[in-house]
Parts: sequence; structure tokens; C-alpha cells
Amino acid sequence: MPDKHLSTQFDSELNDVSSRVMELGGLVESQLRMAIYALSQFSAESAIQVIQTEARVNAMEVEIDRELSSIIARRQPTARDLRLLIAISKTTANLERAGDEAEKIARMVRSIIDSGSARSLPSSDLRIAADLASGLLRKALDAFARLDTTVAISILKEDDLIDQEFDGFVRKLITYMMEDPRTISASLDLLFVAKAIERVGDHAKNIAEFIIYIVKGTDIRHTPMEQIESAMR
Repeated sequence: MPDKHLSTQFDSELNDVSSRVMELGGLVESQLRMAIYALSQFSAESAIQVIQTEARVNAMEVEIDRELSSIIARRQPTARDLRLLIAISKTTANLERAGDEAEKIARMVRSIIDSGSARSLPSSDLRIAADLASGLLRKALDAFARLDTTVAISILKEDDLIDQEFDGFVRKLITYMMEDPRTISASLDLLFVAKAIERVGDHAKNIAEFIIYIVKGTDIRHTPMEQIESAMR
């Protein structure tokens, strides 16, 4: 009976910390959406909101890490429970870094606005990649909530689409700068925006890898997709 009581307490603690991670994920999602809106509308007000949200994201990451350290110290979990706690910690870190990328987008948007070149830049071409990255982060959070490895695999594949969009945009932006050197400074800001969007996709991919680690106990980082799919069968 005492073991069951402890197990029930532990499950409750896991549920609580998992809920906190989902709350953090929702905050970062909102931050990213606002950053994309700031980019599409060149809205300084929206960019400022994104930057101000960063303090809340950072504070939540610290709180979740503190909770995880307390659970590990008190419960000394093993096997799947330990994998889950490790993966939660790494997922939290990736969400905070995705928030950093959203903040970076907002800061670059403000810089572009200040340069006076906002309307002359091909920023609309970034919308596809931005929507892909935002959607991928949302899928990663949904998959994390359900520990859905099938969705996790699909996220690993979809990240390649963001990389392709990024590569295509860089080529276009280089041509744009060569044709009009006066836009080089603002174009470089836009290049940093594109890289930040690409990095959000990478963080979503990392979360998908942690999901597979939790469920299968296999670290698939730096593993070719063919081997991952074979291991999942």
C-alpha cells in the first residue's frame, strides 16, 4: 500500500510538471505567432510585446528545472521515469531557445523598421517557412502531450521542408542585395530572421527526438532517417 501511495504521488508530480511544460509551450507558441505577425506587418508594437514576453519564458524554464531537480532528488527514478524527466528537461530548454529565436525575430524587425527599408524587402517570402516552423512546434507539443512517436517521425521529415525554404530564401536575398547594395544592412537583418525561423524548426525536431527517446529508450540524434524508421517498426 505505501508503494502505491508513493507511486500515485510521483505520477501526480509528473503530471504537474508536464502541464507546466505544456503551459510554457503555449506561451512560446504565442510569442512566435506574435513575432511572425510583427514581421508580416512590420509592427513595432507587436515586436515589443514579443521581447517583453521573454522574461516570462525564462522564469518558467527556471521554475520547471527546479521542480525536476526536486523530483529527481526525492524520488530517485529509474528506467522510463528517469528518461521522461530527462526528456522533459531537454524539451523545456528547447522551448526556451525557441522563445529566444522569436525574440530575435522581433529585434530584427525593429531594426529593419528603424532602417526605413521595411517595405522594400522581400519579407513576405519568409511567410511559408515561418508558418511551417510555427506548425511544427505546435505538432511537437501535441505529440509530446500524447507521447505520439508516429507524429514525432513526421516532424523529423517535415523539418527538411523548412531547411529547403531557408536555403531558397538565402539565394534570393543574396541576389536582392547584389541588385541593390543600399539594402544590404536591412537584408542582413532579414537573413538573421530567416535563420531564427529555421532554428525554431530545429527545436521542434529536437523535441520530436526526445519523444522517441522517452517511448523507445533509444537516442536517435544524428541518426539517418532510414535507420530511425527501421528501429521504430
